Amino acid sequence: MAIKTIEYNNNNFSINYDIINNEKEKIIVFLHGWGSNKEVMKQAFSKQLKEFKHIYIDMPGFGKSENSHILNTIDYANIMKTFLENIDINPNDVIIAGHSFGGKVATTLMPKLLILLSSAGILEEKSAKTLLTIRMAKIFNRFGLAKVTKMLRSQDVNHMSQNMYETFKNVVDENFSEYFKGYYKDALIFWGDKDTATTLDSGKTINSLIKNSQFKYYDGDHYFFIKNSDDICDIIIKNIK
Repeated sequence: MAIKTIEYNNNNFSINYDIINNEKEKIIVFLHGWGSNKEVMKQAFSKQLKEFKHIYIDMPGFGKSENSHILNTIDYANIMKTFLENIDINPNDVIIAGHSFGGKVATTLMPKLLILLSSAGILEEKSAKTLLTIRMAKIFNRFGLAKVTKMLRSQDVNHMSQNMYETFKNVVDENFSEYFKGYYKDALIFWGDKDTATTLDSGKTINSLIKNSQFKYYDGDHYFFIKNSDDICDIIIKNIK
């Protein structure tokens, strides 16, 4: 485990990260999803791709990397770019794998090979219950009843600090279609067919938007890649140029 403090937008961020196979020249970077951390990515991939140096990162506000600021996905991408450059890595020259929210961050970094694991970034239709909750929250906020609004939050976010909750609101409804469409290098897209956080249709949409992409889905949920890492890594190796 290591910590690197970097400066972005006149603020300091201490980034917690791990490096595996440090002696290798080829590099792959792993970015976790929202509410997750680098340990989940290590669980899936640390014993794979032994010819690569692995960089596992806790993004700000997750794992052991703290965050006291309100951010959006582009902020996260800029922070990751600054961090990688500070450890002498050009994100354009390496492979970057991103899960869920990390997939959006990875895409904006324009790596030489993009690995998307159930990436977020495609707007999906909200349920009637979710829409009702949003409307109620707006009404309560209008009348200064922020405490009531907090009670309406889902279990996924009610433990967040206020700044991370505001960050969550910034990133959850971003439409990244143009970013996917603008990614012109090679991409490998993997999905779980029972994923309810980012549905299979989102994966198919991203595949249609990224011109040079391959798409494969597995029997599994949002964390399908943990039990399918062997096959995913085999496909990555076959597509390295």
